Amino acid sequence: MTAHARFNFKSIGELRGKIESLNVDINLRDDLSPLREKVDIAGRTAPNSIAILPMEGCDSDRDGSPSELVRRRYMRFAAGGAGLIWWEACAVVPEGRANELQMMLTRDNAGAFKNLVSAVNETAKAAFGHTPLHILQLTHSGRYSRPTGHTPAPIVPQRDPILDPGVGITDDSPICSDEYLASLVARYVESALLAKKAGFDGVDVKAVHRYLISELLASHTRGGKYGGSFENRSRLLLDIVREISRETGGDGFIVASRFNVFDAHPYPYGFGVDEHDFKKFAPEEPLLLVERLIEAGASLLSNSAGNPYYIYPQVTRPFDLSSMGIPVPDEHPLASIARLFDFTRLIQKGAGTVPVIGNGYTWLRQFFPQVASANLADGSCRMAGLGRMAFAYPDAPRDLLAKGALDPAKCCITCSKCTQMMRDHGVAGCPVRDSGVYAPLYKKYRAEADLRAKQTMGG
Repeated sequence: MTAHARFNFKSIGELRGKIESLNVDINLRDDLSPLREKVDIAGRTAPNSIAILPMEGCDSDRDGSPSELVRRRYMRFAAGGAGLIWWEACAVVPEGRANELQMMLTRDNAGAFKNLVSAVNETAKAAFGHTPLHILQLTHSGRYSRPTGHTPAPIVPQRDPILDPGVGITDDSPICSDEYLASLVARYVESALLAKKAGFDGVDVKAVHRYLISELLASHTRGGKYGGSFENRSRLLLDIVREISRETGGDGFIVASRFNVFDAHPYPYGFGVDEHDFKKFAPEEPLLLVERLIEAGASLLSNSAGNPYYIYPQVTRPFDLSSMGIPVPDEHPLASIARLFDFTRLIQKGAGTVPVIGNGYTWLRQFFPQVASANLADGSCRMAGLGRMAFAYPDAPRDLLAKGALDPAKCCITCSKCTQMMRDHGVAGCPVRDSGVYAPLYKKYRAEADLRAKQTMGG
């Protein structure tokens, strides 16, 4: 096992040397032309191979409408030049919101979303002569639901002795019924139809990071038609994808899914894990899920792993510094990145011609393009996705495509402060690179979280 270390590379040669010394499967390519290539998705075209992954700001208006901060974020993405913008988590039901300012598309505010998508397209068209594809992530937060205030209101498909204490679960009352789960299909379809009318090119049925559908995939201990066997555990996700495809089909509307392939969580509470050693990946069910998703109508995939709210967040997003209270990993970030690349490579092979968007690039900072280009060139993925980097450096695609390089002084430093802001129940952004807006907010939410903690402990 290799020791954790912070990013400290001054040249591509130094990075290459470390990759070789660790003997991890990460390749580099000086020719960056694959990042410029267009990508066809269900008959629609992304103008380049760079995607913005869903980065939640927790800053919508209380009715779920785009706030000024939301508008600012997506206009910055628009001016940044990415070929695809995967919009952040948008709740399909009020009780499934992860916070009281989570995005939520409804009949009443659909016009506001349509206006923002139109403005984003106008900005991108004026700057680059093309518009990005827009995917809206539809979600139910499940275990991590907190629709009002600071008190968790979890809705879970099964008990989990490891995660239950973190959200205050002490009995079976939060376990949702089969009838409740079945009712969600219509809510996802309704949200998808509203998204289509608002100008989105597609929707994502979110199944990552231990939110409801992600946890359902791992519900080995649940009874009924949504638990136990793989067919039952995958039923809700596949029913939703199938019904959205049926209701929106016919003109290339994209149905996507961003899903966990590996939970890094002990069996029988984890998906894609070995029954005897949860740190080992078991690929059989994730690959079967890919096959079934495509059969159901999915035309775009993006895989992830882990649970960023538990003690192994490096499985999801390698970092220099983690959120408060999270232990330092016992592996080098390059090993974490290589694992994510291995997952994506496997999923893209299983998906065939259906594009898969890769992740895990942000820690590489200014050298992300050389690594992403290599993955695109060898078919490991069809698009390279940027998450935290987009918060810190929204115009990274523009600089890369125009100048052939990124500015190290603008790159994300993977300090996890954006994640900490979410953990502190605040809005999220980059307090380092976007300090004028978010540094004061970071301090504010930290102070408020500390005060709540003291009050809870009776201090």
